[in-house]
Amino acid sequence: MMRFFLPLFCFLSFAVFSQDDGKKMKPKKIEVVIGQDYVETLNFAPYTTVEIGNTAILDYRIAPGKRRLTLKGVKAGSQPTTVRVFNTVGDLKAYYEVTVTETAKGKLVQKLKTFLGDIEGVQIGIKAGEVVMEGQIIVPDDLGRIFTILQRNEFKDVIFLVEMHPQTQILIARKMQDEIQKAGLKNVTVRVVNGSYWLEGVAGNDGDKARAELIAMAYFPATLDSKARREKLVKTLKKNPIENFIVVNQQSSPPSVPKLVKVIVQFVELSKDYSKVFGFKWIPLMTGDGGSVSFNRVDSGGVSSKSNGTLAATISNLFPKLASAKGAGHARIIQSGVIITEDKKPAKLSKSSTKPFALGTGEFTKAMTATASFAIGVTPQVLPKEKIKMELDIVIGSTVGDPPETIDNKLNTNVVVKSKESAAIGGIVLSKTSTDYDRDPPFGTPQFSEADGIVPLFSFLRSKGFSSNRSQFAIFVTPETIDSASEGTNEIKRKFKQRGR
Repeated sequence: MMRFFLPLFCFLSFAVFSQDDGKKMKPKKIEVVIGQDYVETLNFAPYTTVEIGNTAILDYRIAPGKRRLTLKGVKAGSQPTTVRVFNTVGDLKAYYEVTVTETAKGKLVQKLKTFLGDIEGVQIGIKAGEVVMEGQIIVPDDLGRIFTILQRNEFKDVIFLVEMHPQTQILIARKMQDEIQKAGLKNVTVRVVNGSYWLEGVAGNDGDKARAELIAMAYFPATLDSKARREKLVKTLKKNPIENFIVVNQQSSPPSVPKLVKVIVQFVELSKDYSKVFGFKWIPLMTGDGGSVSFNRVDSGGVSSKSNGTLAATISNLFPKLASAKGAGHARIIQSGVIITEDKKPAKLSKSSTKPFALGTGEFTKAMTATASFAIGVTPQVLPKEKIKMELDIVIGSTVGDPPETIDNKLNTNVVVKSKESAAIGGIVLSKTSTDYDRDPPFGTPQFSEADGIVPLFSFLRSKGFSSNRSQFAIFVTPETIDSASEGTNEIKRKFKQRGR
């Protein structure tokens, strides 16, 4: 029980002594201006608690180890307030009568503290009659808040002495370096030297060097620099906030490899013919010397006959003949050409074959030739989205019949086709049908001569012929962008590879 009674007794004694000593000691009169701290140096070791008569207008901070008392005005008061300071054993050693006054600058400090007083690392006060904001900001985003307030006209005379905390600068430098290296500048580093951000390393060209600085500026608290330069609020800007020491190692870039385009042109010709003939022929022929036979009526009403010579003859083709025939044909010609060229460079490919034939007979025979050809001219241009524009000039000649007849197919056009896709770029269809009646006798034209005694008894002919001819050709083109002309070699080898049975 004695342990608890003694401190309580000491406290009561302290209170009694402070009351009596306060009456005997004459107070020191002090004026404290709001926004401007008043510091009093003590000549004794003070107790940690200070008695203030009116805490609504005055606040304090005490540093016992340094024997220093700081008084802060909260708001102006019509009457002064008392301040008593005790030593560690409870004796009253200092007694003050403090009047808290307010000036224009004090009001300014109070406003600033209302808006920005909660920002960590920033102090606002009055020094040498001027309102000063100083300190080191921990959170970079607080800069935007500070300059939003300082832009107001009433705060234009505030001296701005705020800078970034060194540890915060290191974190910003790391972020700058990460983003610069993500942009492809792997050999660039960022470090903080005397408050500035140093960009160091090697870049391939001046553009990369400037791009690294732009990225760094994007992560630099821009308001601290730009606003400070414009409003003249920064403590000093003798050095640039970002120093670019990147060395440019200019290397001649290798020549760009032109794009290659492979164009496949396929020509397909298809022909069909059909004919049908049905006929009926009956032409009996009689040959030989012949004779005569006469028939007469007699007086009795009968019939008599008389012959002279011998009646004899041979009748050929005595029975009628039927003829029916059908014929059909089908032919398909396929030609394919492949050509590779650079982008926007023209290329040509051609192939031809000659077939000799004789025209005329006997001494009028003349040697002739028929030529079949296949020629491709193309100028490709690579477009965005894997599309290829082509200027095409195609000539295809073929021979048909005996004697041969030369047929030329020509095409000139401009088309746009997606890479590796095929498109039909042209074609012609020819169709011919005919029907004939009694024009082509079955089994050929009958041969007889009255001079040789070959005379037909009668002639009966009926026939019908139908024929249909159809031919068509189409041209297909397939472009493809390739990296090397050697692409597709294996496919070509496979096509030409010999296969055993």
